[in-house]
Amino acid sequence: MGRRNFITSILIFVLAIVSTNMKAQEKTVDSLTLQQQSLISISSQTASGNIEQLKVQLNEGLNTGLTINEIKEALVQLYAYCGFPKSLNAINTFKTVLDERKAKGIVDKEGREIIVPIPSAENYEKGRKTLETLTKIPQAKPAPGFGEFAPRIDVFLKEHLFADIFSSDVLSYQQRELVTIAALATMPGVEGQLQSHINMGKNTGVTENQLIAIATLIEKNSTRTQANTVRKIIGQPVLPIIEEDMMIRISEIEIVPEFLKEYQAILTEEAKISVKIEPGVLAIFPMVQKENPNQIRIIEIYANKAAYQSHLTTPHFQHYKTSTLKMVKALQLIDMSSLDSGMMAEIFKKLN
Repeated sequence: MGRRNFITSILIFVLAIVSTNMKAQEKTVDSLTLQQQSLISISSQTASGNIEQLKVQLNEGLNTGLTINEIKEALVQLYAYCGFPKSLNAINTFKTVLDERKAKGIVDKEGREIIVPIPSAENYEKGRKTLETLTKIPQAKPAPGFGEFAPRIDVFLKEHLFADIFSSDVLSYQQRELVTIAALATMPGVEGQLQSHINMGKNTGVTENQLIAIATLIEKNSTRTQANTVRKIIGQPVLPIIEEDMMIRISEIEIVPEFLKEYQAILTEEAKISVKIEPGVLAIFPMVQKENPNQIRIIEIYANKAAYQSHLTTPHFQHYKTSTLKMVKALQLIDMSSLDSGMMAEIFKKLN
């Protein structure tokens, strides 16, 4: 190899290393790491109360390298934002996940020790200082407004949440804000608190791009409506709740009488699973004609055509399709269009 070719090769090698390092730094600064994504998804599913999806995210979090104690701390902290019932359900679910993984021979890292705090007369002041660090704003004693109106809640907020819970260094302040933002973004009606914690998150180093990524994760783990609350607060365009290629279909099915009960059981289970675990399946609502029970009608609504195509490949739909083939005497699929897409969103809101 000539001297010139040798130097050229060295330059290419160096540039490749620099480029790789720059991309790694960009990922650290501007996007969420896999562990951060898992922490956000775990928090969102805890806030929503979806235990089945929470189990999936807990396993994923451990697989990405989150320690047992990091996840424990997140779930404990969430009681202050989601309430004891959801926090306790999540903690019990996490215990089950760990037992299942241990039975499979999976060894997960315990992580930094969790130290149970000792009650102290200085806790209120300690919590007040922590809140000043997070908000970068002087904190009056008591807090104006709610703190003056209900002093006990001000004490609990300072002494327990921002002193006892936040004093543990198992999670950093930034991690704790990611946990809180994810939970609040998942719950409707808490936009004021979400705004405050997004500001605190920024004060701990959470970037604009990371907040955009959080909105995407909230849409995946919760709903687009909730994700849009984050987008709105950070000044990003909100996404339409109803997409242009939304699919609305009425399935008219006639069942062979001798298979009616078996078919209804299979259909009911398939519809339940589809709506529960597939984000793009907005509704599968089976009905039966009162005077002619062999006539089944199903209202199906999919977020878009891609969601429908994805639905067709799922194991539960494939099971439904293959096991009921002999039971169906006649089938007609009627595609529909909404006259007022805005009203559709209002109808579902009222049902909730």
